[in-house]
Order: sequence, then structure tokens, then C-alpha cells
Amino acid sequence: MSIKNITHVYFIGLGGIGMSAIARYFIKSGKNVAGYDKTPTSLTDELIAEGMDIHFEDNINLIPPVFKSSIENLKSEILIVFTPAIPKHHTELNYFLQNGYSVMKRSQVLGLITAELKTVGVAGTHGKTTTSSIVAHLLKSANKNVTAFLGGIAKNYQSNFIMPSNFENEIAVVEADEFDRSFLTLHPSYAVITSMDADHLDIYQDKKHLEESYNLFANQVKHDGILIYKEGIPLQTNHPNKYSYSLKASSQYAGVDLRVENHQYVFNLKTPTSTYTNLTLGLPGRHNAENAVAACAIALNLGLTIEEIKTGLKTYAGVKRRFDLQFKSSYCIYIDDYAHHPEELKACILSVKEMYGGKKLQAFFSPICLPAPAILPMALLTVFHY
Repeated sequence: MSIKNITHVYFIGLGGIGMSAIARYFIKSGKNVAGYDKTPTSLTDELIAEGMDIHFEDNINLIPPVFKSSIENLKSEILIVFTPAIPKHHTELNYFLQNGYSVMKRSQVLGLITAELKTVGVAGTHGKTTTSSIVAHLLKSANKNVTAFLGGIAKNYQSNFIMPSNFENEIAVVEADEFDRSFLTLHPSYAVITSMDADHLDIYQDKKHLEESYNLFANQVKHDGILIYKEGIPLQTNHPNKYSYSLKASSQYAGVDLRVENHQYVFNLKTPTSTYTNLTLGLPGRHNAENAVAACAIALNLGLTIEEIKTGLKTYAGVKRRFDLQFKSSYCIYIDDYAHHPEELKACILSVKEMYGGKKLQAFFSPICLPAPAILPMALLTVFHY
């Protein structure tokens, strides 16, 4: 199937953060977009305002008539996209499956979109949303023609989708999601692997099988491309152009002489050929400084100058609910963070202590899925008292 031949796209589970980014891509490229989601949210409100027809009841009669064509040549122009979170008994999904429509998972569609593009894929059990959004912002701020599909709302753009200036010679930046082995639909030219900690064990059963999938993803990076990986992860690949990164001088791309100045991280960037001084990240968190090193490595290999990278890092505003500063006064600072994996919690708490050493820390953690209208299921909420 060619994306160019598609005129109508229907999403089952349209309100998801990954689904909505693809939906925005299609409507911005002139397609007719509609879909179903279980619950209205502020995000679905935005999508409706952007021109998408969305309903919130699993009901075939609510599907717009134009998506239910019985004429085969018109049916070939219709694409149905669903998320694996949709149950198998879903009425609308089964209607399309039983009536001969082209039905694909979100990950498969993302693979189709990016197949012919110069693609950057960012994988990892944590860190991929921030790292991919930094890469996208560095490219956008340097006036590169970038399309980005993000797993969070980038605060610089107030969206999970960054629109290219045109649809020619664009660079795509995508999160390579390990859930349901989705990232194995991608064959990026550039890739980052931030971590390979045990997660999604309902899919993988154990850490060994998760690591096997990550190694398969690493081997799908194009042979003449670049693979950037976190030093110390158990990566097994013979890719000819692989480079480690971390905050340790032993890495090929390293953030060294890391220090805090005015509650911001400043570091020197060591590469295989040079060292660049005084890069400033306007986002707190030691783990985010490490994410920035990986993003800088990708940006350099995409041809950005160090001055373009420095400018982009300074203006990067972060992702909502990723070490997201909500309130600051003379006596209290309140940060909202989506951290839920133990390694993410550890990184967040250590970063807080480093940035605001000597202050009292109170943490509020919601370990269960919250009912509507909650936006995301798990959060670490931190308050610091002076």
C-alpha cells in the first residue's frame, strides 16, 4: 500500500498520544480523518477543532458514511488504523476487518510513512520521548524540514506532532516504541537506544526476550546509517557505525564537566573527533542532560553545526509531564513527572536532589490507572519546601 493513494483515514483509538500524532500528519497532508475513542479529553477536543470527526461510542452507525463505501475502488483509498489497546471484540474494528478494508496497527502505518524518508528512530524503555523531542527541536530550530511523531506534548510546539515545511526531502523523527514489538516495523537511517530495562513483561515475559527485540531493532538500522546507544546496555549488534554515549568520558559521545549554573546544566560535549565547550540545557535533570548528549550526537551526524545545536538546546522547553515545572515561588517548587518505571523514578528523584540540594522533598505517587478525565495514568508529583 502507498500512503499517496490514501484519501480517507479512520482511527480506532484516535485519542491516544501516538495515534493522534499520526492523525495530525494525515489531516495536515490533506486526508479526510475521522475516528473513535472511548473517552473525550482535552486532546480529542483539539483534534475535533483541527477538523477530525470523532465519536465516543463503539457504534457502526456513527462511522461517517464516506468510510463505509461498498465500491471496491473507493474502498482501496480508505485506511483503517487501530491501536493494540483496542479489545478484539470491538464492534467497529471487526466491521472493517470483516468487510475487506485495509486495516493496520499504528506501528505499521508509521513504518509506511517513514519508509521512504530519512528517519531518526529513538528507542528505549525510558528517555525516548525527551530524546526524540530534543532531536526534533534541534532540527526545527536549525530550519531543517522535519516531521516529528512524539509520545508527549512538546512544550515548544504545544503538540505531539511537528509539521514539515513541505513534504519533500523531510527528516522524520519518531519514537520507536517497544510495546507490542512495534519498533520492528521501522528501518531508520539514524537510531538511538537509551535503555533496555525490564518493562512490558506482559508482552515479553522476561528481560531476555525484551533485549532480543532491541537487538533486532538495532540490526534494522540501515547499514550506512548511524546507531547511538547508551554505554553499558547489553546491546549485541555488528552494525558498522555504532557509537556509545553517556555522561562518562569513556563514551564516544560524552557529556563531560557537567555542572549546575543558575539551576541549569552546562556541559562539554566530547565526540570521536572534537570537544565542544559550554553547551547549556534549559531543562533540569541529570538524565535529561544524558538524553541531550544522544540528541546532539544525532544532530551532528545530520549535519548541524555546534552553534545551531547550542542555540537549540538553550531554547528547548521540554515535554509536558517530564520533569515539568508547574509552580515556583520563594518557598515552594512543584514539578510534575510521568515517571513510573523504577529507573525513571530513581532518575527523577536524584535529579531533584542535585538541582535543589538541601531542600525538603515531598513526593506523591499515583501507582494505579486513574479514571477519566485524568490525562495520563501514573505520575510522580514533587514539592520542594525552602
